[in-house]
Amino acid sequence: MKELRELRPVDYRIICELIRNSRLSDRQLAKVSGVSQPTVTRRRRLLEKERLLEYTAVPNMRKLGFEILALTFGRWKDNVHSDKKAAEAKAFLSKHGNIVFFSSGRSSNADRLCVSFHKTYSDYAEFMRELREEWVESVTPLDSFIVSLRSDRILRDLTFRYLADCMKEREPETKQ
Repeated sequence: MKELRELRPVDYRIICELIRNSRLSDRQLAKVSGVSQPTVTRRRRLLEKERLLEYTAVPNMRKLGFEILALTFGRWKDNVHSDKKAAEAKAFLSKHGNIVFFSSGRSSNADRLCVSFHKTYSDYAEFMRELREEWVESVTPLDSFIVSLRSDRILRDLTFRYLADCMKEREPETKQ
């Protein structure tokens, strides 16, 4: 993986403001960032080229009719690390647009994490059936943490605005 260059404080400010509102113009960004518009334009292009900025909306999944957010954990069996299995996993992921994140990682019982949204519990159950059926020889065990998006106990909706505030607080203090 290519080593990323060190970010400047202005880069952090631009990223944080765009996390809060990705529709800001360069002129608006310059005003809130305290730098000139040409500087913002140059820095934004560089951040986009390096893929530090990608633009997408983060919708309120509950209001769009999704009932379930599932974090599914599994562990690769020792004999399945191959290019063929990686290609099969990518094919499986491409068939399931409801999977928004999939990665390796570490916990006491798992080394894979899948984050997915489902319209109903029945959709989730069908997804898990298919996952178990296709991956029974490769992954064990499959366990999920299920969040009901219709719960009145959600204390913070899924958004990146809070992360932008956290990043802004930790902005490096070096020269622009």
